[in-house]
Amino acid sequence: MLQTLYDYFWWERLWLPVNLTWADLEDRDGRVYAKASDLYITLPLALLFLIVRYFFELYVATPLAALLNIKEKTRLRAPPNATLEHFYLTSGKQPKQVEVELLSRQSGLSGRQVERWFRRRRNQDRPSLLKKFREASWRFTFYLIAFIAGMAVIVDKPWFYDMKKVWEGYPIQSTVPSQYWYYMIELSFYWSLLFSIASDVKRKDFKEQIIHHVATIILISFSWFANYIRAGTLIMALHDSSDYLLESAKMFNYAGWKNTCNNIFIIFAIVFIITRLVILPFWILHCTLVYPLELYPAFFGYYFFNSMMGVLQLLHIFWAYLILRMAHKFITGKVVEDERSDREETESSEGEEAAAGGGAKSRPLANGHPILNNHHRKND
Repeated sequence: MLQTLYDYFWWERLWLPVNLTWADLEDRDGRVYAKASDLYITLPLALLFLIVRYFFELYVATPLAALLNIKEKTRLRAPPNATLEHFYLTSGKQPKQVEVELLSRQSGLSGRQVERWFRRRRNQDRPSLLKKFREASWRFTFYLIAFIAGMAVIVDKPWFYDMKKVWEGYPIQSTVPSQYWYYMIELSFYWSLLFSIASDVKRKDFKEQIIHHVATIILISFSWFANYIRAGTLIMALHDSSDYLLESAKMFNYAGWKNTCNNIFIIFAIVFIITRLVILPFWILHCTLVYPLELYPAFFGYYFFNSMMGVLQLLHIFWAYLILRMAHKFITGKVVEDERSDREETESSEGEEAAAGGGAKSRPLANGHPILNNHHRKND
């Protein structure tokens, strides 16, 4: 049964153009071709990335945060209460008024004490500014290095300037060590992001991030063993070209350098729009949709690859919408948070809790500054 499924999965008619077989991609005459077995190394490399990330955040990002005066904020912990904890974990983090009254009777606390307990308990789960800075620093470092390395891999290739050459001789296209390592490192990094996503800061686009990571892993893996490597290197470098700008803007935002953050974000928005909504659909997708049909009839691999590209493009449109909303707020002078992936439920200050006891609500704070637009909540 398993052998039958294996044979069907690797059927040449699925992944290769007509009249070609896997035997055509076997190493010969000193020419090395991509093989699915090459991808096994990405899982241990992903674990290595997680280890490197741990030490990077500990010995690089944390001292850098200290230099920028980014510190952990002391938060009051919710006192142990089995009844409220059970409700918090099973029914919801923000009980309705009727539920507050019921919990008040069950726990022997007043309604205000129940509300205060839930505020403190939510605060315990919210990521600290230092945690967010560490994550942004790690991703910034990787994306910047990956972009520079990616450009070094493709800038001297003829298909970087003439995309018709992407398909010249396809799929009988040998690989070079720089392409191999570029692919393995990129794929390993996205595996590591998927492995750590449950413990990372949970953002507004959490579900979209999972879809993005899974689609990216599938796309990179398929493009490797089906020898879409020339197109794949172009796509990966294109994506890395804007990501490090976003992460650097976040770092400056967490450090309180608002003007620098705003300026970098505007540059990021411009680069993102140009690369993801112009170059990707009108150059790269045109290259992967149109040019192959000039050489071979359409086959399953062709449809599969371009379907995954379509999923990524839809995500880019979604993120572009959030980015443009933020850019508009920058231009109009409104206070903003990162709507794309870093907008979170604001914390209640100790002043709010004190005021709550007196029947009034004070303004919520974030990093010691008033939040001016507190109409949003994290929806994951």
